[in-house]
Parts: sequence; structure tokens; C-alpha cells
Amino acid sequence: KLTLFLPLFFASVLLLGQSPRIDANRVEKHINYLASDKMKGRGTGSKENDKAAKYIIKQFKKLDLTPLGTNGYRQPFTAKVRRIVVPDSIRPANNVIGFLDNGAPYTIVIGAHYDHLGTGTQGSSRDKAPQGKIHNGADDNASGVAGLLELARYYAQNNIKEPYNFLFIAFGAEERGLVGSRYFVNNPTLPLDKIHFMSNMDMIGRYNADRGVGIGGYGTSDAWPEVFKEVKGSVRFFTDRSGSGGADHASFYAKKVPVLFFHTGGHDDYHMPTDDPEKIDIPSAVGILDIHIQLIENAMKLPKLGYTEVK
Repeated sequence: KLTLFLPLFFASVLLLGQSPRIDANRVEKHINYLASDKMKGRGTGSKENDKAAKYIIKQFKKLDLTPLGTNGYRQPFTAKVRRIVVPDSIRPANNVIGFLDNGAPYTIVIGAHYDHLGTGTQGSSRDKAPQGKIHNGADDNASGVAGLLELARYYAQNNIKEPYNFLFIAFGAEERGLVGSRYFVNNPTLPLDKIHFMSNMDMIGRYNADRGVGIGGYGTSDAWPEVFKEVKGSVRFFTDRSGSGGADHASFYAKKVPVLFFHTGGHDDYHMPTDDPEKIDIPSAVGILDIHIQLIENAMKLPKLGYTEVK
């Protein structure tokens, strides 16, 4: 009986060691909610986009995160929305911001955008006749928000007082040109010089084993090579030096904050009505989040990261 038990015991330990910190069921639940047809694509200024913000706020409240918006968890701003059917308009939008205070002098920012293309009348769709079609945005970017919420849950409930604080930001109006993240860095609710680094997740749900997950921003601090040492997991990854690009981390990089950027790459459903929840690779998304945690924990062993301009 003992000889039978020991292999099972060590197998359990190994399995737990691979990815014990991320709850796949929660990741899937968040994606299914945010990218359901009922959410009608979460277009900027829509009632469904506001409903998504309320969902994120509810999760932050459950985790006892401190509100760090300008109106509770919300940081309201206005976004100019380019529309196909009617002229340009100004629409209300919000960043949703929760703070995990560990009493530390510096803070790690984790971000993802929660808006998408709505029902095809706000531009950016790749569909030839997008009007009236729900663009669910399961990968772009319900997958990133699910990752944001799961990392928030892990760090809020791991019973460890980390040497850095955490600021979790769900950005609005990203699809309108990084409007939410640009508004935040120009109107920060936490001083930008107190940020250790910013890490952004935009589309982590369609892992391609031949490509691996891309992690951008590798050139934005001289410390990243040390942070990446011996990091490995159930998914492959590669690094890219650039800190700029068409996602929210670029707003922080422009303000001389070191960044990371997680992205599983383009696909045929990108900015199409077919970007649906059933196509998300949940196990690989969990693996990506586990790598993300490894990188965060390595970075927390170092003093505040210095910024490097990528030439």
C-alpha cells in the first residue's frame, strides 16, 4: 500500500507544482460572462459596457481591493468614438481601478482592457458588413480581463504580504485608440514614479503552440533578463524588446515606465463577430498566467526597475 501511495503522492505534488495558483474554472466563468451575446460586444458608451464595469467592480469588492478611481473604483472620462453609421460622438467611459495595499513604497500595475467593438457600428471590425452583428471579443479582450481578475484574486488571497503593492486596472475605450490608459497616465491616481513596472494582457486566449505566447517589453528595463531567468511552464513563450505598440502598455512606456505585454497573436477571428468563448484555450491561458506569476515574483525580488528606451 505504501509503494502505491508514494507515486500517487509525488504525482499530486508535481501536478500542484505546475499551476496550483490559477483557477481555470474562474477564468472560464469570467470569459463566458463578458463575451456572452447578452453583453452585445461591450462597445464604448453602451449599457453593456457599463454592465461589464459593474461586473469587474463586483469582483474587486469581493477581494476587498481599495477603490483607487476618482469615483470609487471608477475613473470616468470621455472617449471620442468613430462610428460608421452616424457622425463622430463623445461617449462616457470608465477605467476600473482596484488597489491592493501591502504598505510598500512601490506598486506593480496589472492591466487589461474590457471594451470591445459592440455591434459593429463603431469601426475597427474586419467583417465586410459588420453593422448589427455582435462582436463578442472573447479573446479581445475578455481573456485579458479574466487574467486580470484571477491575478487579483491570487494576490489578494494568498495570505502573503508582498514587498510591492498592486494596482489592478481594467481600461475602457482601448479599441478607440488606447483612450483609457492614456487618460490614466495623464491623470494618475497613483504617482507614476511609484510604479515598479506595468504588465498588460491583451488577447491571451488563443495560444498557438508553434508560435508560443509573445511577451513584449523585454527591452524596456535592463533588469528583465534577470527576471526571466529559469522561468518556464506548460506553454512556450518568446520575448520582444518593444515597449510601444497598439495596446495599453504603450501609454505607460511613453511615460518611461518599464512594461511587459502578453499576447497570443492574431487569428482569423480577430475583430470579427466570430471571436466567441468556445474558441478560447483555457488550459493554455492558465499556463500563461502561471508564467506571469513567476515573472512577477522574480521582479519582486529586485528593487524598483529602471526604465530603458528601446531604440
